[in-house]
Amino acid sequence: MAKKIEGFNFEQRHGKARVRVARVWRSKEGRHFMVEWNVSISLLSDSIIAYVDDDNSDIVATDTIKNTVYAKAKECKEQLSVEEFAILLAKHFTSFYRQVTSAIVRIVEKPWECVSVDGQLHEHGFKLGSERHTTEVTVQESGTLQMTSGIEGLALLKTTKSGFEGFIRDKYTALPDTQERMLATEVTSTWRYSYESVFNLPQKPLYFTERYLAVKKVLMDTFFGPPKEGVYSASVQSTLYQMAKAVLGRFHDISLVHLKMPNIHFLPVNLSSKDKDIIVKFEDDVYLPTDEPHGSIEASFSRFWSKM
Repeated sequence: MAKKIEGFNFEQRHGKARVRVARVWRSKEGRHFMVEWNVSISLLSDSIIAYVDDDNSDIVATDTIKNTVYAKAKECKEQLSVEEFAILLAKHFTSFYRQVTSAIVRIVEKPWECVSVDGQLHEHGFKLGSERHTTEVTVQESGTLQMTSGIEGLALLKTTKSGFEGFIRDKYTALPDTQERMLATEVTSTWRYSYESVFNLPQKPLYFTERYLAVKKVLMDTFFGPPKEGVYSASVQSTLYQMAKAVLGRFHDISLVHLKMPNIHFLPVNLSSKDKDIIVKFEDDVYLPTDEPHGSIEASFSRFWSKM
């Protein structure tokens, strides 16, 4: 909340960004589980004396914030989701320090995946995937909660069942109508959970990890359609809408979905010269991949009762 200081409105927060931590758990059977998290924390408080009176007595040192991340990771004896760890950190800062009124914790999880060797999961071998699991939680000292999860870098492509036609045409339009094109994008999505307090969260272990995987599957299944026949996309906008609607229809504890889906172009290659009309003729087979420039499409969808 803004304060008035010497005739000015004043808002402040402080914290620690890009704290990298990896945690390994070992089961009794010998299997290893690991995560790598990039943690950023902001603490909100009513304290202004460090700014106006040169008095640091109300400041939680950012080095202490960093060390707390490692200490709390050590305390987690059982495997937990990135959302649960973010809430654990936020609850600590709002309950342990009387000065702190709210804590905002954002974490990006690096996608380490267990590898298979000869068709069998390796007990301690991992490879790095592509898309990243994200979360951001805000916890107030009263226990009030705002919580989002998301996915970054989910690269999707289909070589057919996509078109774009009937759009506005004017003197600057060069793009032809088509009912056959390649569709590629890199999905960034966030979804807001409807839980409003740290006291009414699901108690099932790894609940939010399972929810993340389920949301990702719904997004991908809606994009691609059935394995044999697929599903036609009239535009990136249409596909984006169907993906968001599928998530909200499937998961009733999600109140809002935001999707950002750049249209990454694969341009048909037709080559000709002065001497020869056609050197290479495009027949839905040879493309020039390019990500600059690309189309930019994004939208948010929420239930009517959702707090935007």
